[in-house]
Amino acid sequence: MAKDGIISGGCLCGACAYSTRAAPIDIRACHCRICQKATGAPFYARVRVPLDQLSIKGPIGWYSSSEGLRRGFCPRCGTSLFSERAETNSIGLTMGSLDDPDRFQPTMHIFTASKQIWLKLADDLPCYEDFPPV
Repeated sequence: MAKDGIISGGCLCGACAYSTRAAPIDIRACHCRICQKATGAPFYARVRVPLDQLSIKGPIGWYSSSEGLRRGFCPRCGTSLFSERAETNSIGLTMGSLDDPDRFQPTMHIFTASKQIWLKLADDLPCYEDFPPV
């Protein structure tokens, strides 16, 4: 955490911003095909925080990508910002949209069964072919 304890970020064009003082619930890199398609990247690294403790400013577009999960993005520049699970009161913040992404590091890789074949995971983090154990 930063000295002020705030996690903040926003989109490329500056129209959307978010912040929270909540501690992360978890930090993961997801390699599922839905996350790959939604982010346009080989995996989705995100910091998950309590939804009810996140402040969002600006216009947010939402897309329901799967059962119980909707993704937030800036409708002006298209930056992928969030993955929200309202039923668990949690929201993932895309690590690329954080103001200070170097503060966080994933603690595991999930859905590695869908990992891009050219991507070599050499960070010694736990890897799970689908959901991690509870």
